[in-house]
Amino acid sequence: MVEVKLHDIGEGMTEGNILTYFIKKGDWVEEDQPIVELQTEKMVAELTAPTKGIVKEIFITEGTTIPVGTTILTIESERGSEKNESSEMQQKEYDYSVQLATSDDPETQTKHKKIKGPKRIKAAPYTRKIARELEVDIELVEGSGKDGRITVEDVHQFAQDRESAATKSDSTNKQIHWQSLMEKREFHNNEEANIIPFKGRRKQIAKKMTTSVYTIPHVHHMEEIDMTELLHFRKEIKSDLDVSVAAFFIKALTIVLREHPIFNAKLNEEKEEIRLEKAAHIGIATDTEDGLIVPVIKNADKKSILAIQKEMKELMNKARVDILSPKEMTGSTFTISNVGPMGSIGATPIINYPEVALMAFHKTKKMPVVTDDDEIIIRSMMNVTLTFDHRVTDGGNAINFTNRFKALLENPKLLLVELS
Repeated sequence: MVEVKLHDIGEGMTEGNILTYFIKKGDWVEEDQPIVELQTEKMVAELTAPTKGIVKEIFITEGTTIPVGTTILTIESERGSEKNESSEMQQKEYDYSVQLATSDDPETQTKHKKIKGPKRIKAAPYTRKIARELEVDIELVEGSGKDGRITVEDVHQFAQDRESAATKSDSTNKQIHWQSLMEKREFHNNEEANIIPFKGRRKQIAKKMTTSVYTIPHVHHMEEIDMTELLHFRKEIKSDLDVSVAAFFIKALTIVLREHPIFNAKLNEEKEEIRLEKAAHIGIATDTEDGLIVPVIKNADKKSILAIQKEMKELMNKARVDILSPKEMTGSTFTISNVGPMGSIGATPIINYPEVALMAFHKTKKMPVVTDDDEIIIRSMMNVTLTFDHRVTDGGNAINFTNRFKALLENPKLLLVELS
């Protein structure tokens, strides 16, 4: 008998929430077949079967949060099963398998072939989630992505064409399961309140934010930056190079962090030391349907603006469909929060513990500005907020840091000179 336990699939993971089982008791599973989907601190992940065999027991119900090391289910491996029993169990259907036709004719029954376990479906957890919400049997969807991978668009297209597809019997089971999930979210003993489970990613975000706020004395320094010249420069090169403003932000920050390494650091109170990191690993705070996550551009100080743009786009796309790996979400030394496109004009963000600083970029808008010659002109202005750990550094350093960053963005030619 093989025990399938919740193991640590991410850096420092302590618990996980069981979202969905892809199998049920008595099913036959193949080695490496996805069997359960779970929510960890930072991602939705799948656990696969360590061996082929029969699912004997499932101990944890869907929606339950369990610590690492907990046994989720047991599998009776092929070697530990009696041949007759194994042969019989292999013929059992999965919830989402094609139904066998039944017949009283013994001759017809002898024509039934042994049913193997379902093929492994190539689809991201987010795509599976959409399929469940639309009551789509993902095994029936033909993937249009690389190597036959099923995309969200494939699922939506299948849902639109479902009236002409023979999926009624499977849809009935899916509807029952979906209704049971929705009932858990219905008004809970009170028609005036809708209960949202406080667990999974939201609970982990809460823990980390609480740790940061109660550990770090936050100080916020705000400044306004004239973005006019940078926007003109970006417009000039856009026909040849489509680079986002955020890529310029990140590159400018790597230059300033090299000159002011105290902001690219981590405080170890137990050892009574401040560790100045040699490389700049920039975390990008990203808003998703399931909460805030921070993909990381590693060694951003050694990469060009174009390389930063490409990697940032890939990471944010992965974040939105929830397929980031643990490695892509850990190790940041400084975090940015680009909330301007959402309409923010100012905020006091919380530091991504255990870092010592974070910079937020707010909305850029045209407004009248008085020049040194007392003339009023229209410029594109943006507010920024630098949040820093007052245990590690002070206001004077924060002002110098922000002024240097401001100078690089207001004079893009100076930025290019610094990159040479």
